[in-house]
Amino acid sequence: MDLEAIPGVGAKTAAALRELDDPAATVESGDVAAIARAPGVNEARAARIARGAIRRRHGDDGRVLATDRARELYREAIDLLRERTVTDYAAKRLETFYPSASASRIDEAQAFAAAATERDPDPAVREALADCAPLADPPTVRVRDRCLASADAETLARAEAEVPELSVETVEDARDVSELGRSYASVIVLDESFAGLDVEGDVSVRPDALETPAETVPERLLAFFAENRERLEAAAAVHEAAAAAGDPVSDGDPPVDIDRLRDALSRLDDDGTIAGDAELDRLTAAVDDLDAAVSTAASVADDRLREAIRERDVTIEGTDFLSLVEQGARVDSLLDRELADEYDAAVDAAREHLADALRLEPEEAELAERVFGGDPSFPVDHDESAVSRLRTELSAARDRRAATLKADLASDLGDLREPVEALVRDALELDVELAISRFARDFDCAMPEVVGPEDADADAGFRIEGGRSPLLDVDFAAVEPVDYAVSGATLLSGVNSGGKTSTLDLVALVVVLAQMGMPVPAESATVERFEEIHYYAKSQGTLDAGAFEATLRDFGDLVDGADGRLVLVDELESITEPGASAKIIAGILEALDDQDATAVFVSHLAREIRDAADFAVAVDGIEAAGLVDGELRVNRSPKKGHLARSTPELIVEKLADDRGGEFYGDLLEKF
Repeated sequence: MDLEAIPGVGAKTAAALRELDDPAATVESGDVAAIARAPGVNEARAARIARGAIRRRHGDDGRVLATDRARELYREAIDLLRERTVTDYAAKRLETFYPSASASRIDEAQAFAAAATERDPDPAVREALADCAPLADPPTVRVRDRCLASADAETLARAEAEVPELSVETVEDARDVSELGRSYASVIVLDESFAGLDVEGDVSVRPDALETPAETVPERLLAFFAENRERLEAAAAVHEAAAAAGDPVSDGDPPVDIDRLRDALSRLDDDGTIAGDAELDRLTAAVDDLDAAVSTAASVADDRLREAIRERDVTIEGTDFLSLVEQGARVDSLLDRELADEYDAAVDAAREHLADALRLEPEEAELAERVFGGDPSFPVDHDESAVSRLRTELSAARDRRAATLKADLASDLGDLREPVEALVRDALELDVELAISRFARDFDCAMPEVVGPEDADADAGFRIEGGRSPLLDVDFAAVEPVDYAVSGATLLSGVNSGGKTSTLDLVALVVVLAQMGMPVPAESATVERFEEIHYYAKSQGTLDAGAFEATLRDFGDLVDGADGRLVLVDELESITEPGASAKIIAGILEALDDQDATAVFVSHLAREIRDAADFAVAVDGIEAAGLVDGELRVNRSPKKGHLARSTPELIVEKLADDRGGEFYGDLLEKF
């Protein structure tokens, strides 16, 4: 797959994506979290890449959202969905849904959304999702007690690239390997030619070491699980909460045995080291506490000798003898002659304390015995070389134990590496599905029917039944439902504040959501698969000559091949004088009608436009029922083939009814 063929992916981004294990499959999957693990690619960028890959897969090169207002409606639709997510991932993942003119893409998205609407957004599941996040790659771990060795330059270069955690050393012969064996706790030779090598130290010949990273550098896998412990536990909690709610994340069991995962994680510390092993803890503590234990053991021996000297009957008074000793007088011969048994007992006490303090095993205690002994002295001296050897042996035992445990745990976790990816991905995708489900429930949505040219029996345009806009600044429960259907070029008339603009917004929102593959806020809806959506919001005031010319150019481009387009325009007459506006709008509608485009133009000049047009312009009206206590009462669903009365006409009619008189009657007749 040519990554640079994906819309929005340049050479630099493509190079970053190639750092992923399987770039093509990852990008094609649309998995935002997986794509975001490429160097320098954040989740927002990953969502754009995923969206580009989706477009490429479906041959979806068009841009449905053709105007600023159309794009604003899309952002508002996305925001309504994003507000119902829990995780940042889901909020970004929803960005991969966009209004498409591709039948295959809409079908794909609808299948996902339809399944999502069947989900039950249980509060316990949402609470569990709060801690859920995509897996992260840990920093590279440096392992300094182990190295890789080879005589081959190509193998050395490959080892440096594939196993950055370990030092890579060049060797020419057995002598070089032997020297490495004295410098490192463990040496792995990559060349088959060294097979049968017999040198001192922990040296193994493993030509396949680069193919088995879990054995060669188990720290890599352990660091990954340690870095992602909280994420994994959160994902496991999501799966358990969903299962308890009777709506499991996926069909069948979770992709990983959660109890097994938790057991493995319990054996791993937060820094990637082994946890919970008593023997490793003992050896680690012994190495760390060795110097302090030797010092304390020497003090124990000194105290025993000091007490013996005080109580000993010798030629000089014991207190005088003690004073001489503490002043550094040479007393080796005196100790050997007069206090041999007491000295031996003091040394034994020191050895016993050292073994007990460090909890040494019998073979280790034998080494510890050599720390104290030798020529009698006071204070009791210790053999530093014996301490060094004991430290070396304890450190080696600790490292061997840690290496064995790491290898065992890495072996257990190695089988879980891919399943936990699925565990977390499924939990995060559940948040996407639940957001769609909540959106559908909150706004009483239905899955729309999206039809195209291949549906010969289907009417072009759109049909909305019981549509209610969630964009209005009122409680959704108070929104009045709207029925509206349009095929062809249509004028929408109605009183001020009667809901004409809100109706346009509802139409645009339903069409945008439908072509995203999402449910729409209506009892039912059928939408043509439009190639482009052009929505022009109401202009603020009359335009100057330059701006007016630019606006006409926009509409000139629009009507040049308008087939398959939806055009929504709100009070275009405000761009210039009413008389000229009516003629301009009539001309635009004529061109759109010739192209079989679907268009809705909101206008207060419907009568004038109809008169100026050279075809029978369809006119719909949002009819006012009248004025009640000074407030307008409106039937929100546009009435087909009806020119709605204006607010001034309603007021004049009310005055004629209430007050009578020739003046108001004459005014009313002029309407």
